[in-house]
Amino acid sequence: MVNIMTHDWSEHRVLVTGATGMVGSWLCEDLLRRGAAVVALVLDDDPHSRFYTDGIERGCAVVRGNLTDFSHCMRAMNAHETDVVFHLGAQTVVGAALRDPLETFESNIRGTYNLLEAARRLTPMVQALVVASSDKAYGDSNVLPYVETMPLNGKHPYDVSKSCTDLIAATYAATYAMPVTIARCGNIFGGGDLNWSRIVPGTIRSLLAGKSPVLRSDGGHIRDYIYVRDVVDAYVRLGEATLGRPELAGEAFNFSPESECTVLELVAAVGAAMNLRAVPKILNTSTMEIQTQTLDATKARVLLNWTASWSLAEALAETVRWYREHLPATTAKALA
Repeated sequence: MVNIMTHDWSEHRVLVTGATGMVGSWLCEDLLRRGAAVVALVLDDDPHSRFYTDGIERGCAVVRGNLTDFSHCMRAMNAHETDVVFHLGAQTVVGAALRDPLETFESNIRGTYNLLEAARRLTPMVQALVVASSDKAYGDSNVLPYVETMPLNGKHPYDVSKSCTDLIAATYAATYAMPVTIARCGNIFGGGDLNWSRIVPGTIRSLLAGKSPVLRSDGGHIRDYIYVRDVVDAYVRLGEATLGRPELAGEAFNFSPESECTVLELVAAVGAAMNLRAVPKILNTSTMEIQTQTLDATKARVLLNWTASWSLAEALAETVRWYREHLPATTAKALA
């Protein structure tokens, strides 16, 4: 299904937190294309982020700030009079959460309630908030795929931070009648992801360098993998629904292509997209990771008319193309 743009975003000033992240950069670019005035809340400048390398920041009002500072959240929304908020800002690396849970809790939990509290105080100026959660919020379950009515049961630092993010968002919707909705995605991949510990960018970089991809797990973990452009379309579709359908306040939606695969299958698919044979080095040293996570996206399909548009092969082909073009030219030329 091709998801059709129907809303006039030129009427809105939109705040995007986490704008320099992979998903944030694609979302800002998409909203600019749709005519929105985009305000990007930025913590650290990363010159390699596609937010900068692709010139996306030139179309945005860039606010320097930290979600853990309530005054920064207030200033980003109030001074720029933003009426729609996409909250993507978070510490998103599972390994980093294990090494430093406090920083992850501060960023993901305090950052979320600071932003929502600022929006509450600025009611009715803020007309819609979409909060990015994750399938990790569900924790481990013997019943799969996850559906939105299942309890949030994270056990480890990153998972717990997303469970809390999700519950806090629902609290503000239920208690203060705020127009908040929640997006739960599987493992997101696409061009611009510079976290090399993640399987897709890590595999691509290793293969470009003529090396074997390294797997921390045994390769048997099963996940939903969703392309970043499908995620952006999902967020925008959910933002439009939040603006126009107050009955959706507090609702969570799973977004998934519903075509899970193992890590080993994904590595092989990346190799196929590069016309290379990918033989990974399996360390099998990962701990505290959920073995299988899959999402049911029926609710998004029925209530939002959303389905993923990109097949895994198509999405990986475009992702590989991005890295070939953006990794150092000498490396790409020598190893393409």
